[in-house]
Amino acid sequence: MSNSIKMLVLGLSFALVLFVAAGELHVRAAGNGAGDGAYRQLGVYGEVLAHIRSEYVEEPNMTLVTDGAMLGLVESLDPRASFLSPADYKEYKVRTSRGNASIGAVMTKRFGYANVVSVLPGGPAAKAGIESGDILETVDGKATHEMSLAEVETKLLGQVGSNVTVSVVRARKAEPLKIVITRDVVSFPPVAEKMVEEGTGYLKVSSMAPGKSAEIANDLRLLAKSNTKRLILDLRDCADGDESEGIAAANLFLNHGVIASLEGQHYTKQIFNADPAKAVTDLPLVVMVNRGTAGAAELVASAVLENNRGDVVGDKTFGVASVQKLIEIPDGSALILSIAKYYSPSGKAIQDNAVTPSVLVGAKEEDGADPTEDQVISAGKPKAEAKAAEKDDEQLEKAIEVVKKRAAKA
Repeated sequence: MSNSIKMLVLGLSFALVLFVAAGELHVRAAGNGAGDGAYRQLGVYGEVLAHIRSEYVEEPNMTLVTDGAMLGLVESLDPRASFLSPADYKEYKVRTSRGNASIGAVMTKRFGYANVVSVLPGGPAAKAGIESGDILETVDGKATHEMSLAEVETKLLGQVGSNVTVSVVRARKAEPLKIVITRDVVSFPPVAEKMVEEGTGYLKVSSMAPGKSAEIANDLRLLAKSNTKRLILDLRDCADGDESEGIAAANLFLNHGVIASLEGQHYTKQIFNADPAKAVTDLPLVVMVNRGTAGAAELVASAVLENNRGDVVGDKTFGVASVQKLIEIPDGSALILSIAKYYSPSGKAIQDNAVTPSVLVGAKEEDGADPTEDQVISAGKPKAEAKAAEKDDEQLEKAIEVVKKRAAKA
């Protein structure tokens, strides 16, 4: 590190200490205890930074040190919050503005690493063998614990036909799997409708992309012509889409009551009530969910459950439903922060509580369980080869049983 850079870092540290001291005096004069604590922590940060610079075993890269501190600070808020350094933000703007191809997967952060919430059926990730619950240890050789969620998502974008290599940690696998994914323009599968048995209509929804609520409405009308007496709405592994589409989809099954609400510290509270004119059916209903159900689909499930409109069958959902805001910083970096959360009709924050089914039917611990933190960090240890049968069919069988009982009571 040159003398000029050393002087710059020292000068900035000194300026920070002066700023913190002035802030502490101001806040103490105002008698604001919470603010006083915040300024005190800034003082600690400045002191730690100075010790790292002057006493670490070798001259540290102060840019990496401060960027890492920012990343940890932001990710302590929630998994969707992100900090982008000037270089990362520049790449983010380029890749997201070009409409580049993607891998067709919904991501979040877990244990500090990138976690696959769900994969889009027929998309690049699904074709390459990526599964819901997979942990991406690296993306093109870079560890995801060193990246914000926004940076991970940016690096997964690219030109059509280009490849991205990921290292995947998966339950029951001793070593990370190296998987090459060929990016492509993804298309959202249409809503699928069929009769699973006489009188029981079934709708499979893979995403809540724009227009999906209208598709669901059309399919509900088609099922009505097939002498449907009861309904199953399958939202398993449905994590993509917009929350507003989920609210519209929920309204198709509700002719009254609160669907959801949206609120933040400085975000005017909004309450979304069911519009009777937009309801399409009042048939007995069961909604199917699993750990890959997130976002807009969770709003549908919670609205149906808490308005006693129907039962929810399956696993506890993932827990993602908030509004993000991108904030540009003068030095060229950027923050992506959650500024409002969606709440269920009873007032539970979806992002904090997820949705717990009224009838739990999930995979056994040794079959389909998410990786533990130790597995993520050390690639895990091999588990017993024997595994139970897949539970998807059992979940559907249970959903049919529950909806038939509900219809009988009605």
